[in-house]
Amino acid sequence: MVKTLNRSRKQEKVKFRVPRSVQEAIPIRCIWPDGIFQVGNQFSKSFSFTDINYAIASKDDKTAMFLDYSELLNALDSGAFAKVTINNRRINKAEFERSVLLPMRQDDLDGYRKEFNEMLLSTITGTNNSIVRERYLTVSVVKKNIDEARTYFARVGTDLITHLAALSSVATELDAQSRLQIFRDFFKDGEPAAFEFDLKEHTRLGHDFRDWLCPDSMELAADHFKLNDRWGRVLYLQDYASYIKDSFVSELCELNRDLMLSIDILPVPTDEAARELQNTLLGVDTNITNWQRKQNANNNWSAVVPYDMELQRKETTEMLDDLTTRDQRMMFGLVTLVHLADTKKQLDSDTETLLSVGRRHLCQLSTLRWQQKDGLDTVLPYGLRRIEVLRTLTTESTAVLIPFRAQEIMHRDGLYYGQNAVSKNMIVVDRRRLLNGNSFRLGVSGSGKSMSAKEEIAQIALSTQDDILIVDPESEFGYLTEALGGEVIHVSATSDTHINALDMDAGYGESSKPVAAKSEFVLSMFEQLVNGDITPQERSVLDRCTELVYQPYLQRGCTGMAPTLMDFYRLLQMQPDPEARGLALAAELFITGTLNTFAQPTNVNTSARIIDYDIRELGEQLMPLGMLVTLDAIYNRVIRNWKRGRTTWIFADEFYLLFRYDYSAKFFEKLWKRIRKYNGLLTALSQNVDELLRSDTARLMLANSEFLIMLNQSATDRAELARLLSISDAQLGYITNVPAGNGLIRCAGNLVPFTNSFPKNTRLYKMMTTKPDEALR
Repeated sequence: MVKTLNRSRKQEKVKFRVPRSVQEAIPIRCIWPDGIFQVGNQFSKSFSFTDINYAIASKDDKTAMFLDYSELLNALDSGAFAKVTINNRRINKAEFERSVLLPMRQDDLDGYRKEFNEMLLSTITGTNNSIVRERYLTVSVVKKNIDEARTYFARVGTDLITHLAALSSVATELDAQSRLQIFRDFFKDGEPAAFEFDLKEHTRLGHDFRDWLCPDSMELAADHFKLNDRWGRVLYLQDYASYIKDSFVSELCELNRDLMLSIDILPVPTDEAARELQNTLLGVDTNITNWQRKQNANNNWSAVVPYDMELQRKETTEMLDDLTTRDQRMMFGLVTLVHLADTKKQLDSDTETLLSVGRRHLCQLSTLRWQQKDGLDTVLPYGLRRIEVLRTLTTESTAVLIPFRAQEIMHRDGLYYGQNAVSKNMIVVDRRRLLNGNSFRLGVSGSGKSMSAKEEIAQIALSTQDDILIVDPESEFGYLTEALGGEVIHVSATSDTHINALDMDAGYGESSKPVAAKSEFVLSMFEQLVNGDITPQERSVLDRCTELVYQPYLQRGCTGMAPTLMDFYRLLQMQPDPEARGLALAAELFITGTLNTFAQPTNVNTSARIIDYDIRELGEQLMPLGMLVTLDAIYNRVIRNWKRGRTTWIFADEFYLLFRYDYSAKFFEKLWKRIRKYNGLLTALSQNVDELLRSDTARLMLANSEFLIMLNQSATDRAELARLLSISDAQLGYITNVPAGNGLIRCAGNLVPFTNSFPKNTRLYKMMTTKPDEALR
């Protein structure tokens, strides 16, 4: 017997005691606040780690992930054993729906909320949204005392977190409360606790910590057990196929039930493993030699070595080569699985489903008879191994049982963006939780960009009190804006709606001096009007006139009618400086001429919660001034909301068009960097990715965005995005010739394929779609 295995069995051996209560049936002897548990003779510590996109990775990427996971297994310490656990935990369906569905507000928009909620409920049905899949890595070691154990786990923990980070998986150490919560959720079926667990308070009162997590009853039978009113069964992997697919573990965990699967790993030192294999190989060669000697003694000179002997020698030789030349390690492995059901009939049906998955992979899962309690202690992430059904494996054969499948994005109180194309779970994102909430939506015409943005706008309008501002160069958002109770401002020379370029309130600008901030705006405006730089003398004249034009307005406490460009024009003409008359003449077209739309008093509601700035009719002559006034109004609305503690969402359609103008390009560059500080989130929509990325500024903005929605892309745009965002060929398949509304979401560096379709028989759909034959106008 291998010394490591023999030593491990001796160290783990504890005197059997018949538990006299459900508390005693839980094998945790002692706990510490930092998450270290004493179980049996060992100390254990658990780490949670996130999933990675293994299922959708290309073959080369899968190979790289597999090798990185193999390195993690090779890094496991020989003096301890590890347990990788996948926990399918059911969450309260009513609570889940309450966190996702839009609350009714008893207003005119409740009809739209009902439609949206019906769409969400139809999405939830038939998916695993009520199941949360969590992953843990538990390390157990025998040490003399807690101080030695704590030192050991500090060293090993850093190494494990580093190796998981190489896989793009984020690992977190679990404290005592987090670990106990895992067991409470399992034993009590997610029943909410009457109070939070407080170790100090429990210790002070002399209470047993197991009271907080143990079930009310535990009944053990030959091939199953009962926890309260639920039935459970522990299975183990008895026979392994010669070649196991890397999807085996993920297929076992696809059952939509409370389920926990654990892979126990006991690493063996390489020198000890090599010595053991050499002795085994020597024994096999000796048996073959003795067999041949007997055949020769019987004059059977042509006898062929039996197949089983030859196979044993071949397999032993191959394993010895793996250990000595391919940097493999010998490991003892054990796969156990526990699943729960509401009835015995359902339990038996689920067991048969799991057995059929095993048979499909040429593996044999078996029920532990009269060992259900030992099996339960083994499969739960205590850090124990009570089942002696170990299988000798190499690093690679252990790594095939890879616990990764597909990343999920499920933020609490977020917005719905579609379904994960791999797991079919909902994608719910709270952009405010990201490092910056800025976003791009990219796709060819007809890929669903506007529909996706309108769906997000509708959710924001129906579920929050946040403000929404839209820059609309193609007049696509007006109908939805009006339906949601917003204001559409048609910015053009011929429009009946006007925005006063000199509008200002007491909260204008970031500083406490609104006139100084407005003076900067006036200087920028005249730079656009004169189509070039203005001289220092002209700047002085403009600053003087700005202060003079606002004096009466400030004396009234910024109430009443704000001055207009017409008032500013008259002041310029009254100045003695020749520069003033030159500026007045240069600006005449936009103040008293035919393009004077911004020189008149504002006659629209610029304080509406949702505003759509429709700039489609702005001509080339008026576009620079129109963009300046529109963007100034947007920026100051953001500042005003920030001072009031209100969130502002900005949507800019056809973003590549805005980068054709120097002022708007610089404005969005500045806003992209700073809007997070002002409690704002900016979303840009663009179909011409190649044209957009010709701007270094836009390229930088795209690379630094935490949230991207990529829909169907043209060939040139796909190549650009692949280079910029490191998207693999397999992932590019999700944005190549796909239906509208399908694509990739990049959230905080994670790429997730998604699908998103909205029911066509709803009023919301008809307001959001841009298809002429379906749109409601």
